[in-house]
Amino acid sequence: MLAWSKSIGRCTVSFISVLLTQLALFLVPLFFSASPILIQLTLSALVLVVVLGFGGWCKRLLGFNASAPAFVFCSIFFIWGVHIAIVRQAISPVMDVLFNVEMIMLIIGLFRIMLKDPGFVVSESFSLGKLNDNSVLGVQTHNESSLLQMRARYCKSCQTYVQGFDHHCPAFGNCIGQKNYVLFMVLLVGFITAEISYIVCSSQFTSKFRVLEENRVESGSILVMARSTLLFCVLQVLWQGPFLIWHVYCICFNIRTEEWVNWKNYPAFQLNASSLSGENYQETSFKNPHNKGILQNVKEFLTLK
Repeated sequence: MLAWSKSIGRCTVSFISVLLTQLALFLVPLFFSASPILIQLTLSALVLVVVLGFGGWCKRLLGFNASAPAFVFCSIFFIWGVHIAIVRQAISPVMDVLFNVEMIMLIIGLFRIMLKDPGFVVSESFSLGKLNDNSVLGVQTHNESSLLQMRARYCKSCQTYVQGFDHHCPAFGNCIGQKNYVLFMVLLVGFITAEISYIVCSSQFTSKFRVLEENRVESGSILVMARSTLLFCVLQVLWQGPFLIWHVYCICFNIRTEEWVNWKNYPAFQLNASSLSGENYQETSFKNPHNKGILQNVKEFLTLK
């Protein structure tokens, strides 16, 4: 019962955070409607940084905890609600159906990746209780060598080893590893596709109904809401796009984010070369022992289980 109360409380905090964030973004096109889109985007980014930073400080000060997955869900439903209540009036039925299908698929994908096992190493033979995130360094036992062969890395958030560990995703509330990496990539593409679809739909709406802003106050508020959510989706695409490109690179060269960031902690990724000046030290550089060529790497990714 206590766990349920905490979960409801965290979800409530996330819901309030989404409303405050969208309200703050609403002020940008409201007061800067005549400014160029780049100015509005810059101001929106600054607003997001300030609101999220201040909100995080307030939550820590008051002892409130928020749920990142709940924040993602609430953001999706907020954008979807604006689309249904406002934006769909000015777009074609085909675009309306397409966007609704994309949102439904996003929600299904989110539930799946939150519940799916990313590849937790649970075999008792590994004696995970005796291992920690630094146990793979230095002298390796038989169990630790087996973990390295599985490309299992320690997740501090989940406090366990994950096979093919890439990173822990707070937004999805789960690790990204061997068993859900493909789903993660599909979901990331889905987010970008849905956001681009909404940008197109809301752009059509603001262009078609801009004349109403001069005639009625409520129409002006509706246009501002469509504009502020458009800015929100553009900002999402601007950071998710490079994030997607990075993971495509990782797939093509068969490397995980955690391995790339912490390669100096793993001897298999270190290439030692003696100094040419004759001094008694070795220069360590990066090497990727898992790179089998782009085609083979992509094939291996598509066959992950």
